[in-house]
Order: sequence, then structure tokens, then C-alpha cells
Amino acid sequence: MFIVVKKKNLIIVFVALTLVLALAGTGIALSATGAIALHKKYTVVIDAGHGGADGGVTGKNGTREADLNLEIARLLEKKLSDGDFKTVMTRKDEKGLYGDSLDKFKARDFAERKRIIREANPDVVISVHANKFPQSPSRRGIQVFYNPASEEGKKLAHDLQDRLNVLNQKYVGKTFAPLKGEYYMLNCTEKPSVIVECGFLSNEEDEKLLQTPDYREELTDAIVLGLTDYF
Repeated sequence: MFIVVKKKNLIIVFVALTLVLALAGTGIALSATGAIALHKKYTVVIDAGHGGADGGVTGKNGTREADLNLEIARLLEKKLSDGDFKTVMTRKDEKGLYGDSLDKFKARDFAERKRIIREANPDVVISVHANKFPQSPSRRGIQVFYNPASEEGKKLAHDLQDRLNVLNQKYVGKTFAPLKGEYYMLNCTEKPSVIVECGFLSNEEDEKLLQTPDYREELTDAIVLGLTDYF
């Protein structure tokens, strides 16, 4: 039995094959459904702020920032690793990164975070923190900071803030613009970097939300979407 293949069909097959090969070369592939999916080629450093002797700020109801940061960072790391990203954690447990001595521990902690970031050579850095402003307990919401000298950092901050503003609108009733910040974690690398202040522990409503697993799921989902938008 002879099979007749029309010239038009051969052209379609050739074009489709060329497209698939081109996408594969850029780290993009077609999924089984025909949708475009990213390969795991983007590396994200997730920095859980504080740790060890440095507990960060503490909420009115006793929430310790260092513990909260780690919990959110671990959840974010799992979601990104299960998805389209490679991840590197600066802090993986409750300990700080300064070793056994408390002598000038803060400087040594920062230096170790910088070393991990440089060694990872990431595409972006996300530092997870919580805010506190006791002078105005009504202040609340999620705020993203970026290095004003980095255009890519600014773009990353806007993409993340846009997604996080969905939660701000839902729970706070308003949205925020990302802010410039002169912080060590934004200046220790030339890679696009942001600090995500996940809420105000000086605000009882924010603290209560951040203690809720469902809210932390929403928060980390929004960060994943913001990263996907950026890439």
C-alpha cells in the first residue's frame, strides 16, 4: 500500500519541527497541551532574613520575624522548585549564618549571605522580611523594595508588587507602589534583587494573617506569579 503525503502537509510538519527545535534552544518547550512552558533554567536565591541571635522584629502577639521569614521562604522554595525554577536558600534553618561566635555576628551573617549569592550566580534574589512601625499601628500591607540603581531590580519589584497588590486590595483595601531602598541585601550583588516585606507585625490584623497557613499560601503563590511575569 502506498501512502501519499501532500506537499502542504510536509511544509506544516517542517515548520512545526523547526519551531520546536528553536524553542528548545531558548529553554522553552511545548507542553503536552500545546502551551509554552519554561525549562528550569532560571535560578532564584531565596533569602530568609535574620536568624539565630538576630530574631528581627516581634509582633504584639509574639510572632518572631526570623521564624516567619523562614517559614515563608521554605514554602516559596518548594513551590518554585516544583515549578520552573532552580532555587538556592541562604538560610535553611533557625540558625544564623555567622557561625558560633557572636562577635560582630551581624557583619559576618551579611558576608555569608553575599558569598552564597555570588556562588549561586542567580538570575534574581528575593529577600523575605516582615515590617514593623509601632509609631503607626494602622500601617499594614505587603511592600516590595528595590535598588534604585538597578533597572532590572525595579522591573522585578513592579512585577512582584502588581501580583501582591491583589492581596493588598483584598485584605487592606488599597494597593502600593514598590519603593526604592538602600539596604545591604539590595546592594551586595549586581543581580536583580528585591526585599519583600510580607506585612507589618506592628499591625494586629497583618500579624494574624501572617500566622495563617492559607494566607501564606496566597502570599507565596503571588510571588511565584510575579516571578513568572518577570521572566
